[in-house]
Amino acid sequence: METAKILVVEDEVIVARTIASQLTQLGYTVIGTASSGKVAIAKALEAKPELVLMDVILKGEMDGIDTASYIREHLDIPVIFLTAYGDDNTLERAKITQPFGYIIKPFTSKDLRIAIEIGLLKHRLERDIRENHDKLATLLNSISDAVIATDDQGLVTFMNPAAEALTGWQQKDALSTDVSKIFHLVDEVTETKLENPVTKVLREQQVVYLKEFTSLITKDGKRVPIGDSASPIMGLPNQINGVVIVFWDLSERRKTELLEQALHKEQELNNLKSLFISTVSHEFRNPLSVIQTAVELIELQGENLTEVKKNTYLRRIKIAVESMKNLMEDVLFMGKAEADKLECKPAPLNLKEFCQELIEEFTSLTTSGHEILFNCSSEATDAFMDERLLNYMLVNLLSNAVKYSLHRKTIRFDLICDQHTNLATFKIQDEGIGIPDPDQARLFESFYRASNAQSIQGTGLGLVIVKRCVEAHQGTIILNSAEGNGTTFTITLPLEVVGDR
Repeated sequence: METAKILVVEDEVIVARTIASQLTQLGYTVIGTASSGKVAIAKALEAKPELVLMDVILKGEMDGIDTASYIREHLDIPVIFLTAYGDDNTLERAKITQPFGYIIKPFTSKDLRIAIEIGLLKHRLERDIRENHDKLATLLNSISDAVIATDDQGLVTFMNPAAEALTGWQQKDALSTDVSKIFHLVDEVTETKLENPVTKVLREQQVVYLKEFTSLITKDGKRVPIGDSASPIMGLPNQINGVVIVFWDLSERRKTELLEQALHKEQELNNLKSLFISTVSHEFRNPLSVIQTAVELIELQGENLTEVKKNTYLRRIKIAVESMKNLMEDVLFMGKAEADKLECKPAPLNLKEFCQELIEEFTSLTTSGHEILFNCSSEATDAFMDERLLNYMLVNLLSNAVKYSLHRKTIRFDLICDQHTNLATFKIQDEGIGIPDPDQARLFESFYRASNAQSIQGTGLGLVIVKRCVEAHQGTIILNSAEGNGTTFTITLPLEVVGDR
């Protein structure tokens, strides 16, 4: 192991030789002695010692303190003062040079060794810290992520170029400024001011992350969407010395996300258009085929056509035309709903009477033999709703209950009007095939049909229309079903609806 090289600066020649001898005996290498400041600097420049022992009092223009200050600043060599003077003025002047130790004359070899080893160790540690700091600063200045560091009071102590570019603040202007002024955040959606992450880290003493849709307000007032993390800088256990914020610009990513969303939406619309065309074409084709076939049979049989057959063919044509009419109404209804032109025009009506009349008319048009059991235990059933929309949603639910149930099954229709909560509840329950669990979440999507209902005629628009009618009344609809055990739809609407009037 190499011994440390030491320069001795002492204006008393005998004292200088004595110290050099002590150092040699202790195993150090003395590269020379000097009796003045100028000579000391010259020898330090030439020999580059690892440590200088400096007498405070020197002959010539420069005393030991001035010489130590120059060596410390220009040569980065640690200095230990040798002095017999311990007055306050001398010590205050000496402190400015940041010495690595003091040895008070007279001293022993043991005092000398301890002071030298401590001085050398302190210098190595200081140099390592400085080098690590320089490496860290170089690293932080070169990375693309923005970095801001603060002290334990939230005052800025460092900003890298990326942070300067993103915030619009220069480090020289931001230093010792409250970080909330430099790092000002708002919610992109609500535009409300957000708590600064530095404040939260100092309070909670743990890493925190920004929420989604957070924007940075730059110095010139621009908004930049950012991602961020803030971490505590720990000193002693459970003691935070500061906070470091790492953040990055999400502008391009946000643009990409918006573009992807737009493309996805466009693809959905294209798929919906294709599905709409194929579904409606198919549903129109069936009744048209019935009409065409019936007309051809009438033409072929001509005068041989009996009255019974004629009525049968005409009835088929009538049913087919009615089917096409209903489908067209559904399509037009959906068009208005999708264009947000579905009007809700509430008017006074008695819900109990309305439901009874609706069931009577519905039953007269249905030949399936299903029994609809209506129950209403409420005394006051007056309401203010859109009769047309209400008819549309209830008829659709009753039609589905009939369509997906076996012949001559019972359908329960319950009405409850609660004047205290100002809510009307319609519940339609069937004993039909039910809806598989995987299908239930998508049942209110346009043209979607349950996997166990593909063979049954339908467009997949009915429940979508029902939901739009419910929403127009500011209500809710709940589905409860199990495959093979029937389905229950529960609609809850305000008794008094404020519509588009």
